[in-house]
Amino acid sequence: MTDNRKFEIVADTELPGTPERVWQAVTKDTPAWMFPTDQWPDVKTTEEYPSHLVSRMDGLDGWFNQLEHVLEPLEGGRAKLHYVHSGIFADNWDEQYDGASKHTEFYLHTLGQYLQYFDGKPVVFTDVQAPASSQTPDGFLQLKRALGVDGAPAGTAVDVDVDGVGRLSGEVDFSNEFFLGLRTSDAMYRFFGRNAFGAPVGMTVHEFSGSGDSELTAKTWGAFLEKVYA
Repeated sequence: MTDNRKFEIVADTELPGTPERVWQAVTKDTPAWMFPTDQWPDVKTTEEYPSHLVSRMDGLDGWFNQLEHVLEPLEGGRAKLHYVHSGIFADNWDEQYDGASKHTEFYLHTLGQYLQYFDGKPVVFTDVQAPASSQTPDGFLQLKRALGVDGAPAGTAVDVDVDGVGRLSGEVDFSNEFFLGLRTSDAMYRFFGRNAFGAPVGMTVHEFSGSGDSELTAKTWGAFLEKVYA
């Protein structure tokens, strides 16, 4: 990188869905595995269904944010994804790049989980932020301990009573020092240790039960996070 404002994050992965299903997931179904992007003012500079998609947003002073997806079919109804996130960070380059690059692995993993277990199901998406007091070096560790999954690797069965939320029975599907994924039979819970990147700990809930209530979910999980970081 010759200009320290520019960045490029590249990832290659295989996904449990055809190129057509992956295309649907990354264009229309983003609330099911990441967050809603339907209001993004992006331009599809390349749109070759279902193999090559480039979405770009441009701003002032040369700022841009671009996502590229190159899809190839594999045997067994799977797809190979070549993913490139590029653009310009105007401020705090090191911190933003570190955060974005680490988030990429977690988001693409969650995309795979969605395609494998919940593909096509209607989703209720909820985003919940922990209080500012979570921005401590051990902030994410506090949350893992409160959930009873500190040290639990991916593949660990989970059956925990979350104070004020209810019982979660499922599996740890992702775990490292920055991120945690819990999957149940009808939901994915994503936890983000953004305290490592200068922000509060956060979480998203992707509920596929057909009876999700985003307002209630935000209230109950918000209260839980307030207790964790009181």
